[in-house]
Amino acid sequence: MDNTTSLLIRHTVQALEDTAEDRQLDDRRGLRLEVERLTDLLIDVLFPRFASSETSREARLEQTVELLEHTLERISSSLRSEEIVRSLLENLPEVERQLKSDLVAAYQGDPAAKSIDEVILCYPAFTAISTYRLAHILYRENVPLLPRMMTEYAHRLTGIDIHPGASIGDSFFIDHGTGVVIRETTTIGTNVKLYQHVTLGAKSFEVGEDGTLVKGIKRHPDIGDRVVIYSGATILGGETQIGNDCIIGGSVWLTHSIPAGKMVLARAAVTDAPLTKELMTCPILDCSML
Repeated sequence: MDNTTSLLIRHTVQALEDTAEDRQLDDRRGLRLEVERLTDLLIDVLFPRFASSETSREARLEQTVELLEHTLERISSSLRSEEIVRSLLENLPEVERQLKSDLVAAYQGDPAAKSIDEVILCYPAFTAISTYRLAHILYRENVPLLPRMMTEYAHRLTGIDIHPGASIGDSFFIDHGTGVVIRETTTIGTNVKLYQHVTLGAKSFEVGEDGTLVKGIKRHPDIGDRVVIYSGATILGGETQIGNDCIIGGSVWLTHSIPAGKMVLARAAVTDAPLTKELMTCPILDCSML
């Protein structure tokens, strides 16, 4: 490397370090690894049989609280750390109960599952759902950044993208899971089962007078109880509601509500004719026909 290149490198580094943005980010070096460690510790607390060490549950929980307090301080010194920690501790038994219902749903809903242990150790949905349920507590406490970092950690590990703001009932199961997207204002009832590549997202984005996206409004669908959504289905829109006991077939595209007890299938047509609106229509059937 010649002297000119070395000098250019030094000038470039100096220019980068002089920016206000990078000075602000200096305090957050290693934050991602810290959040990943916090997430793993919380899951170990809930399921100590599978923990990475033989530390007692009480000692592990004390370690988790210390790390959470440190992480909250790094994210924002103005956070109500004591209240947030108290909320997390008070809600952990409920999260454990919900996750046990999710595990039973997975075991009962997949004939390939030979045991609950297999679900915990082998199913990516367990990692994604357990991380979501923990992050959802912090989201409800209006903690910035941390809940999203937790669920994005699970997203990187599993390919399942669950926003911490979504509201998901008991006995939730995602079979296979790869490519599933559940966005912020989605609500999901109890005993719901999704397959891979399902998207529960926004149909469009409202834009304000200044041209920026309007935030904080309902953008994503509501899914009722005992609904099954098969692979590749896309359900969009904040006004879209899927009623109880519906079955949504694979590759269906929905932007309107479906009443309870219906089955929606993508119409299959083998034809040389160009696709028309009629061919793309999703027929709605009564589930009692099955």
